[in-house]
Amino acid sequence: MNLPNKITLFRVILVPVFVVLMIWGNGIIPHNNIVSCVVFCIACISDFFDGYLARKWQLVTNFGKFMDPLADKLLVCAALIIFVELKYMPAWAVVIIISREFIVSGIRLIAADNGTVIAANMLGKLKTNAQMFMAIFMILNIDNPVFVVIKTVLFWASIILTVVSLVEYTYSNRKLFLESK
Repeated sequence: MNLPNKITLFRVILVPVFVVLMIWGNGIIPHNNIVSCVVFCIACISDFFDGYLARKWQLVTNFGKFMDPLADKLLVCAALIIFVELKYMPAWAVVIIISREFIVSGIRLIAADNGTVIAANMLGKLKTNAQMFMAIFMILNIDNPVFVVIKTVLFWASIILTVVSLVEYTYSNRKLFLESK
């Protein structure tokens, strides 16, 4: 268990902390949205550091290749489900985003069954970043017109990148469907 993998696990641990703050902290913790946003941002920043350190120190592991994207999915999906509960986001959008994550995870499982580990690609990372920035604006929930426009642009960018990255991911790994055991 190297440092980058520990950072990834730290991000997983922050997910329930974030959920509790968002759902039960409202009205109990002063400036709950800011505290929740700080926890979410720490989790997002840890995503950068675990990958950076793993590459820099040549500590890339199959565990990290699998758990890093899974930790991202847990964080983003938890936030999205909370946004539906709080009526910040429509359920159809969350269904699209979470469905993509399940499909990609399924492709990764097929690849693992064939002895291949698929690392996250650049388009998937861009999609994750768009979703994380969108989440930050949703968590803060500021009604300023500029914030609303940015939140809307990030929402649609997240949806489009989700669909495009799924198509690209499926297409680039299509041989797995033909060659699977």
